[in-house]
Amino acid sequence: MTVAPHSPLVLDSSFARELPEMAVPWQAEAAPDPRLLVLDEPLAAELGLDAAWLRSPDGVALLTGSGVPAGATPVAMAYAGHQFGGYSPRLGDGRALLLGELTDPAGRVHDLHLKGSGRTPFARGGDGLAAVGPMLREYVVSAAMAALGIPTTRSLAVVATGRTVRRETPLPGAVLARLAGSHLRVGSFQYAAASGDVALLRRLADVAIARHHPAAADAEQPYLALYEAVVTAQAQLVARWMQVGFVHGVLNTDNVTISGETIDYGPCAFLDAYDPATVYSSIDTGGRYAFGNQPVVTEWNLARLAEALLPLFADDQEAAVALAVPALERFRPQYGAAMIAGWAAKLGLPDGLDDAVAAQLVEDLLALLQADHVDLTSFCRALAGAGRGDVEGVRNLFLDLAGFDAWLASWRASGPDADAMDRVNPVYIPRNHLVEEALTAATDGDLDPLHRLLAVLADPFTPRPGLERYAAPAPVDFGAYRTFCGT
Repeated sequence: MTVAPHSPLVLDSSFARELPEMAVPWQAEAAPDPRLLVLDEPLAAELGLDAAWLRSPDGVALLTGSGVPAGATPVAMAYAGHQFGGYSPRLGDGRALLLGELTDPAGRVHDLHLKGSGRTPFARGGDGLAAVGPMLREYVVSAAMAALGIPTTRSLAVVATGRTVRRETPLPGAVLARLAGSHLRVGSFQYAAASGDVALLRRLADVAIARHHPAAADAEQPYLALYEAVVTAQAQLVARWMQVGFVHGVLNTDNVTISGETIDYGPCAFLDAYDPATVYSSIDTGGRYAFGNQPVVTEWNLARLAEALLPLFADDQEAAVALAVPALERFRPQYGAAMIAGWAAKLGLPDGLDDAVAAQLVEDLLALLQADHVDLTSFCRALAGAGRGDVEGVRNLFLDLAGFDAWLASWRASGPDADAMDRVNPVYIPRNHLVEEALTAATDGDLDPLHRLLAVLADPFTPRPGLERYAAPAPVDFGAYRTFCGT
């Protein structure tokens, strides 16, 4: 690693300074032949960064971790976690580094973090590297999620390293530079709790409060208020996933953020046909993280966070549990309310409609979508057309016409607003076949399909002539889809 004394970027090292027990100073492996593949210039501008400098040799050195600003202390972050239900006491950044924290012109603090930057003490036998395809997948999907208005980490850039990565076949290597409100996660608290150092756990909670949920500091019980805020943030986040058909794929406790941002786009994908049992991840053989399981798994993960925080809730464990249980029990009603409110907007339901009526419309609709394996995104846009009188466009998506017609009559009787529906139902999502097409081409050196896809996804709600293939479900011959974590 070299120091870039004249870098225009200022990075703080507050995590390393405030929580040294959870930060191992480390440096990225040098990239033998770095080449910038993609840079989010609007995001760079939002952060107050000069895109031209980021494209320069010094900027690319920063984006690979080989050249950092003076005073910065890159670290591998320590955390624990339940992975597919099994507890691992020491996970951590096995192939990643936190370069530091930057403050944007609006005063917001962001982590600048690398993936694929080489082995760290947490690598657990892995090579610490990443391939072009998986890093570009995170870039594409996180950009799409941001455009959809869903809380997410952001991808700033992907740089090809010039190094070959050995997986099932040799692949070109890459490093992803991403931004997050922070990388604090449920697993961070599990790690601190497992250390038995209550002072460390308290310092970690204080950092989380200051960074993400400052109102908790003024509560009568700040740490319980922090927990309640995380429960609320996660209930709202997962409801947003369910409304657009996003499948995270590996919803371990180390992939659940304290901020309520979506993180770690590994074997993720979006639904075509609506089916709660959908699993895309090649490693999720038991379906633990199937689309429809995401709410209950998130609740389970939040229970693990409560367990870690118990020493801060009360000195007596029984008393602490008595506080934690009702706080966790808030998740289901909050998730349910967020789901109904989100679907009410997607269906254009008027304000003032009885909640029970809205809930029944949503429940009946999801059953119809599941029974006939209807494409979720296409349906929601076609339904707005039905609100304007074009009923056949949406009816053609169903086999059970009698069942759908009965539902449609009830929905139309509510007086839906088709224009409002178009503002919240996307035309374009990262269709799995289009993502694969772009990643395959990019791996072979052709970035044009990637750039075209990114341009479409940047404005997901506005239909544009000539982009019909980006709005269409996968062709029949696309087959069963499987994704991989890329490790």
